[in-house]
Amino acid sequence: MQHWIIDLKPVVLPAWLEAMPGAKLLGRRQWQEIVAGESGILWFRIRAGEDMDFLLEGVIGQAGGNPLVVLCDEPDEALVMKALSAGAAGCCNTHAAPEVLKQVTLVVSNGGLWIGQSLLRQIVGGTSRILGERSERPPREDWSKLLSERETQVARLVAGGASNKEIARQLDITERTVKAHLTTTFEKLNLRDRLQLSLRVNGLTI
Repeated sequence: MQHWIIDLKPVVLPAWLEAMPGAKLLGRRQWQEIVAGESGILWFRIRAGEDMDFLLEGVIGQAGGNPLVVLCDEPDEALVMKALSAGAAGCCNTHAAPEVLKQVTLVVSNGGLWIGQSLLRQIVGGTSRILGERSERPPREDWSKLLSERETQVARLVAGGASNKEIARQLDITERTVKAHLTTTFEKLNLRDRLQLSLRVNGLTI
């Protein structure tokens, strides 16, 4: 898969090279002509102090249908929500570890959204709390019939906002096993990510 990294000053970070071998680093002028007609992922860096609204204006519309991930030097939840509202497929720290960048690639290349674990847990937990406050409970789920008992346990904990580490501790299994259960669950339920899983478990339409 082709990766394009768009930056004010084209300087490649070591983590980028490890996570995205062969990535093309582009300046902010005339990058559209370079990516036209090709498919891949665009990574748009927002440096500290820069105005995201101004920089993203028109960029996503000119991405040729390719997913765009915002790399923030100083990310926070407000910036993440701004990026997603503008149409970005994800937002993460500019200096994220290669393993994280690879995960972002996997998620957005499959049509999912990457919003970071902290914000994801808030959204997932909030969904669970809102449903818990309703006087009428969601209809009995049928999704669990497609899963094993352990996969169902993991899915319900994810829907409650638990991280992989917290799930592993509660179920006395390894984080690798949690990830394996989630991968299988996504496949069985035809879901892309944890947010979709949470909505499904909590009885919301996706």
